[in-house]
Amino acid sequence: MSSMPPLTESDFTPRQNEVLASALRLVVDGGEKALTTAALARAANCSKESLYRWFGDRDGLLAAIVGHQAAKVRVPSERAGELSAGEFRDRLVTFAEDLLTVLAGDTSLALNRLATAHASRDGAPLGRLLLERGRERIATRARVLLEAGAAQGHIACDDSTDAYRTLYGLILRDSHGRWLLGEEPGVAEPDFAERARRAVDQFLTLHHPAGDSHETGCARQS
Repeated sequence: MSSMPPLTESDFTPRQNEVLASALRLVVDGGEKALTTAALARAANCSKESLYRWFGDRDGLLAAIVGHQAAKVRVPSERAGELSAGEFRDRLVTFAEDLLTVLAGDTSLALNRLATAHASRDGAPLGRLLLERGRERIATRARVLLEAGAAQGHIACDDSTDAYRTLYGLILRDSHGRWLLGEEPGVAEPDFAERARRAVDQFLTLHHPAGDSHETGCARQS
């Protein structure tokens, strides 16, 4: 079993980030089968021993790739003290724009297409890793921010998981499925910044707190 690598971009060294960027290019250009230790060592100009030391086996490398990609979706820290309503909205907009930009990118689309193609095959870990190390890691960080916003009276929600799913749906709508099927991202709506702002404003309208009470927070569904 491989040792678990760090799963945020800041936990990797600059050299490791360079290697992961090379690994992503291999996957985008040649599919999952192109990602071999030998091929990556050649592409990144490093030794196989270094790859094993940094990432473990191939599953560990795939986990690191997914974590590297997920880390590009920023969820600004909710622990910087009391947030104003404007600061809370700005943090949600940053998250929404990053999510759109990352999911519309060639790398993310390639990884998701590969995971979908291999979803029914035994021993293909990429789909599981995209869910556990990618989507769920992003969702967990976003839920913490939503819970902070609820605790500070900026939104009303009974369940942070349900609230996050609403936010995610407003941000992505049906776009990710269309992109995966070949539609060029940005053709119908190229301005992700404006789209992010609109999605967040729709979310805040739906979850507008009734009155000024701070009694209810945003519970997390286990």
